[in-house]
Amino acid sequence: MDSAAKGTGASGAGVSARQLLVIGALELAGSLADNAAHDARALLAHLLGISPMELLAQDPEVMPDTARQFSEGVAQLAKGQPLQYIIKEAWFMGFPFHVQPHVLIPRLDTETVCQAALEVLPKGGLVLDLCTGSGALAVAVKKLRPDCAVHAADISEEALDIARHNAQANGADITFFQGDLFAPIQDRYDLILCNPPYIPAGELDTLAPQVRREPRLALDGGEDGMRIYRRLIAEAPKYLKANGYLVCELGDNQAEAVTNLARKDFSDIAVFNDLGGLPRALRARMKEGKV
Repeated sequence: MDSAAKGTGASGAGVSARQLLVIGALELAGSLADNAAHDARALLAHLLGISPMELLAQDPEVMPDTARQFSEGVAQLAKGQPLQYIIKEAWFMGFPFHVQPHVLIPRLDTETVCQAALEVLPKGGLVLDLCTGSGALAVAVKKLRPDCAVHAADISEEALDIARHNAQANGADITFFQGDLFAPIQDRYDLILCNPPYIPAGELDTLAPQVRREPRLALDGGEDGMRIYRRLIAEAPKYLKANGYLVCELGDNQAEAVTNLARKDFSDIAVFNDLGGLPRALRARMKEGKV
């Protein structure tokens, strides 16, 4: 977006933030950008080290180097790159997380999973977060319940590198394992969390451009989106303590199918809606006598 850089003037003087946002909006019109106005404000605010509200209220002067960085970021937004990958940051449960294309971007909907888990987590409990990705669920639980011990696992070593970084950056002491679902796990837990891949394979190419930039490994749930749920629910009882809980995220239109899977070994099954009113999290307690 050369026009933004040129807008700073030959003298090297800055340009107002509002003027830069207008230029950015023109560049993003008709592009692959999603929530273009929001993302442009968030991008510029991030570069300036202020909040989007402060950006609009103060209309600060933007120096040429920052305007150039904004131009480069807007060009990436126009191509469908998620904002979070551009600024390399996402927020979850009030905590900052470093994100790269090796991990799924933490989303507000997934906070429903975290909240459902915290409601039943016993004092001093032992928690396992499977398919941890960026480590968002694991870190949030440890930060909000420091009395508990938290383990986390992922099949991707690249994802685990990012999760370890996020744990350290947030001051969260977490034990990490690399492997396929329960393969590296030996303990029994009071609570198992999981945000599994749950998009049906046939729908992956129809997703929004921004979502298609996220790792396929974290999205692909097999032919019907249920592949990991079947394994998770069948294997979880071997890794739960008596009366332990399983809490997992749900994909669209999957609440009934996942609930039916859980009925064999679990009771007290509850489904929780996200802020959009959609079923987003399932919580279930292991039946008596399963240990």
